[in-house]
Amino acid sequence: MKNQENIDKAKILIVDDDTLMCENLVEIMQSLGYDTDCTTHAVEARGKLSKNFYNILMVDLKLSDGDGLGLLKYVKEINPETMTIIFTGYASLESSISALNEGAFGYLQKPISIEEVKILIGKALRMQQLSIENKELLEKLKELSLKDIETEVYNHKYLIERLNSELLRAKRYALSISLAMIDVDYFNSINGLYGHAYGDKILKELAKYLKQFIRGMDVVTRYGGEEFIIILPDTDKQSTIRFTERLLGDIENHIFDSQDKKIKLKVSIGIANFPEDDLNISEAYGLIHLVEKAVSLAKERGGGRLLTLNGKEAEGPGEDTQENIENLKQKLSKIEKRMHQTFLESIYAFAKTIEAKDFYTGEHCEHMVSLVVSIGKKLNLSEKEMEDLGHAAMLHDLGKIGIPDEILLKKGKLTDSESEIIRKHPQIGAEIIRHIHFLKDVAPIILYHHERFDGFGYCSGLKGKEIPLGARIIAIADVYQALTSDRPYRKAYSMEEALKIIKEGSGTQFDPEIVKVFFEIIEAKKE
Repeated sequence: MKNQENIDKAKILIVDDDTLMCENLVEIMQSLGYDTDCTTHAVEARGKLSKNFYNILMVDLKLSDGDGLGLLKYVKEINPETMTIIFTGYASLESSISALNEGAFGYLQKPISIEEVKILIGKALRMQQLSIENKELLEKLKELSLKDIETEVYNHKYLIERLNSELLRAKRYALSISLAMIDVDYFNSINGLYGHAYGDKILKELAKYLKQFIRGMDVVTRYGGEEFIIILPDTDKQSTIRFTERLLGDIENHIFDSQDKKIKLKVSIGIANFPEDDLNISEAYGLIHLVEKAVSLAKERGGGRLLTLNGKEAEGPGEDTQENIENLKQKLSKIEKRMHQTFLESIYAFAKTIEAKDFYTGEHCEHMVSLVVSIGKKLNLSEKEMEDLGHAAMLHDLGKIGIPDEILLKKGKLTDSESEIIRKHPQIGAEIIRHIHFLKDVAPIILYHHERFDGFGYCSGLKGKEIPLGARIIAIADVYQALTSDRPYRKAYSMEEALKIIKEGSGTQFDPEIVKVFFEIIEAKKE
């Protein structure tokens, strides 16, 4: 209901130098409940756009003091969320393509059909709402990717990024920066006695305690397991020693889980400082190595103490140092993989909302994964390419979430305008995931999976090897799965009929090399 409420309150700006046309459109839009402004001048339109947010900009391609494409470019610069609909009485293929290439949502030919305007505006508002919600979701996911889920403090990834940034600043302005690592002694005894869930509860309470203890400019991060690292910017070594001595004493006197088991913790603390401990540190891992070594020695001496190192003890490019650095890299790699998995689970859950509307799409995607992976293996794709291919198979129809149910589930033949709407789903899907960095190579596969080998596909008319390899693989698997599945408007084809259609499309609709591999896989499955 919240989405519908936002749509109902939409603001629309109409720009047309035909005063009568402008007034008629305003009257129609207001009758539909939209807050509508109108102007006949491009200059006045720019002023309105700079002062107000409009959900929809409807603009004539030709204006007495400007043009619609100029306003389209302007609004994309100042407010990219505004959806622009271009209309004109002088349409041409070139002008239509130019408008869409510049980011117009829709293009209308005068005289304008009122019903077509209603449909297009409704679609634009739903697309806008989806885009806004997607950005909000991605922001939340980004924030979650930098936080440790269990303790709600910053995670290892954030530690590395922030520490590198602070080191750069410290070097530039001749400042100090310190690290304090807190490692809970004998923590396995808590897990063994009370269980891991209870141990997680105590770690969460410790993390909260550390956040309350630090100064405003300090940062608490979880390094791994029962280890936490505090970043202390602009802090010299002696100040860090005083700070951590007080922290050590306070933790030992603090009662955790005070309402129930009343746990007391014993911790080892190590500190390291740039530049006092090592003037030549160039990246986060160098300073982390020093603080790890300090904590390790504190634990060797029985724990429950604070230890720092001087530069001489901390130096040395021996095998232990290299081994520790490799261990750190492995830890970081594992954490990044977990983060990516969390991202993917969220995006897959998002994609699954389509299945609720169209059961075919949900099953279709899952069946496709097996098929495209088999093709990828036959083509000797790299591990990264195989991973991207699997993600693309699961997400290639993600853009259907922006297609109205009455079109997506229609049992009869689609009209030309309905077909055009359906053809936007690759673009919608690619737009949804393009901001996710580790899926950047998946977006082109999704965008171009309906291109044809002969150049007569959509959305961009690419042909032959211009089409990404992953998109050419998805194209065959997509059509085969569609042909062999029941649809609202027809029964499934038999395997023989589907294979005949695929074979006939070799060299025109499909890449003949991939068709050959596809048939080899099908024959192997038959045998």
